[in-house]
Amino acid sequence: MEKFTRFVSKEEAEKNRKTYVLDASGKILGRFASEVAKILRGKHKADFTPNIDTGDKVIVINADKIAVTGAKEAQKIYYRYTGYIGGQKKTRYRDALKKNIVLHAIKGMMPKTKLARKQMKKLEIFPSDISEDKNFIRVRI
Repeated sequence: MEKFTRFVSKEEAEKNRKTYVLDASGKILGRFASEVAKILRGKHKADFTPNIDTGDKVIVINADKIAVTGAKEAQKIYYRYTGYIGGQKKTRYRDALKKNIVLHAIKGMMPKTKLARKQMKKLEIFPSDISEDKNFIRVRI
């Protein structure tokens, strides 16, 4: 008797899509970002298919209250390059917007592909709380 792997079609994946609201207050940055990346990719589902967008939409609230461990708050530096000579810019963790820090961490945990860029569009990050909506699934991580 042969066993076949059943793959999900694009239409089935879009039909089964949910919206998760995740509260970032008091959570550790890296651990929280890996959970969000897992939900965006759809790896938490039994019918995960790597080449189909089976992930769910994620809304992150209270991004300003995210925490880091150790001395990272004082020492961590984010680098970016403008493309010009001498155009390397530095931003300290405590000076940067927490919304951008959470986005950077989640983006770093996603694969570097076209599909991942499409999946990142299903992510919304709010620095504070949003009003209750009955269509959302609040999840505690």
